[in-house]
Amino acid sequence: MNRRTLILSGLAALPVAGLARGAWAANPPVYSEGSVAIDGTDAVAYFTESRPVAGSPDFTTFWNGATWRFSTAENRDLFVADPGAYAPQYGGYCAWAVAEGYIAPTVPEAWTIHDGKLYLNFSRRIRRRWERDIPGNTARGDANWPAILTA
Repeated sequence: MNRRTLILSGLAALPVAGLARGAWAANPPVYSEGSVAIDGTDAVAYFTESRPVAGSPDFTTFWNGATWRFSTAENRDLFVADPGAYAPQYGGYCAWAVAEGYIAPTVPEAWTIHDGKLYLNFSRRIRRRWERDIPGNTARGDANWPAILTA
């Protein structure tokens, strides 16, 4: 092969390499570590106990690409019956970050239920910023989600 053929072959491969890189850069639809959603916290407990409660490996389900843990079999069954009612918005990524145009992890203690939906944040400090304009932040977050996962 001569030099010109090698260069042209390399240039032809660039668009394909770019597509592959984009596919690799996509983020999972649910914030998880080790495939366990939202740090193993029971998503249903935010609604039923008004606080974060650690889930147990004994009560799990697999949904939307991640394993979800629950503190009781009843909470697991409630989630399985209607995951959209209990799963945090924006896949459990930081709601403030999504509103600002990027994704970030969350901590169980930084949470808000607004209009019957669960929102998680990176920290309690960021949650305070989020709470200053929840309607505006949710409007911006909704506009960014889920396209932001591939950004």
